Amino acid sequence: MNKINKIIIVTLIAIAIAATAFGNGNVNVTNPATRPVPVTTTGAVASGATQKSGSSGNVANASAAASLAAVSGKTNYITGFQCTASGSTAGLAVNVTVTGLIGGTATYSFVFPVGVLVAAQPLTVNFTQPLKASAANTAITVTLPAGGAGNTNAAVSVQGFDL
Repeated sequence: MNKINKIIIVTLIAIAIAATAFGNGNVNVTNPATRPVPVTTTGAVASGATQKSGSSGNVANASAAASLAAVSGKTNYITGFQCTASGSTAGLAVNVTVTGLIGGTATYSFVFPVGVLVAAQPLTVNFTQPLKASAANTAITVTLPAGGAGNTNAAVSVQGFDL
């Protein structure tokens, strides 16, 4: 095996290890002979990480909030969240917030449609790289504001891990 082939193999191994450490899903690395080298990392989290999730449960015309609870000596990371709801009497546009993040609050738009039996378009956010909490022992919370008069269903779920 020549020096270039050894460098290529070491590079492929490094990519596979990095993909596994960050849990990026399925990765296909192509070597110089264009032969795919499958590296499966679905569901993998970094060594020592604890997966976690939170849910608001169903609320009616009230804020729906879901959190990744703070853990002493550990830092939270959010990997994604979902907001679902039914409509309201008049319809309403609101701002979903994600607090506790390094760099400050993230804001997303959500619309409760007109009609109490009309389903809202779900807001599903999956981060390609997990977002870190602003500090150790800090919760990350996703909040969907109240939907207004006639709103009977709203819920938020959040996923992530601590390390």
